[in-house]
Amino acid sequence: MKYNKLTDEEKYVIENKGTEYPFTGEYNDFYEEGTYYCKKCNAALYKSYDKFKSGCVWPSFDDEIKGAVKRVLDADGRRVEIVCSNCEAHLGHVFEGEGLTPKNTRHCVNSISLIFKKD
Repeated sequence: MKYNKLTDEEKYVIENKGTEYPFTGEYNDFYEEGTYYCKKCNAALYKSYDKFKSGCVWPSFDDEIKGAVKRVLDADGRRVEIVCSNCEAHLGHVFEGEGLTPKNTRHCVNSISLIFKKD
């Protein structure tokens, strides 16, 4: 399968499971209507109506497009990593039970892992 060419910074996050610096992400305070895609393979991951202001410093979503995101236990055994179901690109982590939305779920996603396209 052919993937998009990534910069060194994108590779650090997407392929090496890094984290972008807080407050630096393009989509942290971004609320246009559209769809967020995987930067590595272009798979559709999130819809804008599932994005919410969580108060954390990375984009937050309380749901994903069905089947688009896979949950994997982190190597430390404490957090749950989220990856693209298609190419396994690292997206971030998912947290449950915080009470921030009725769905009680927060996907904390690195902006650098995403591409946004208006509907």
